Amino acid sequence: MTQLLKQQDGVWQITDSQPTDWSPAESFSTGSALKLAVDVEPETAWASASLIAVDFPALTDGRGLSLAALLRQRIGYAGDLRAVGAVHEDLLHFLLRCGFSSFELPAERDPAIALQLLAPYSNFYQGSVMDPLPALLR
Repeated sequence: MTQLLKQQDGVWQITDSQPTDWSPAESFSTGSALKLAVDVEPETAWASASLIAVDFPALTDGRGLSLAALLRQRIGYAGDLRAVGAVHEDLLHFLLRCGFSSFELPAERDPAIALQLLAPYSNFYQGSVMDPLPALLR
């Protein structure tokens, strides 16, 4: 069973992932939960989704990171952005910097390790979706 890693009241917590009634991009309606493949082009209507999940097909596929940044920056999506599929704890800090706010960890991943790897560094030189200013300007 997958486990959900999500921030609640400022604290990262692990819970069992509950089934979600996902809508595919083709049949999206306002306020529904949307599940996207990594190769879709963002649409402005998606800003009204209650939840957006990006389904990573493989650990080595970085297109979901770019999609997350586009959803946050181009269409202004402000809701919960969830990484699902082949999510690996070593990439969580990159996923956070690109705009993801929750993670559905596969059953074989260790959630305790995932919690430790959310913030492996105290600071970054580059800007990101979550903190656009580079270190030089902060």
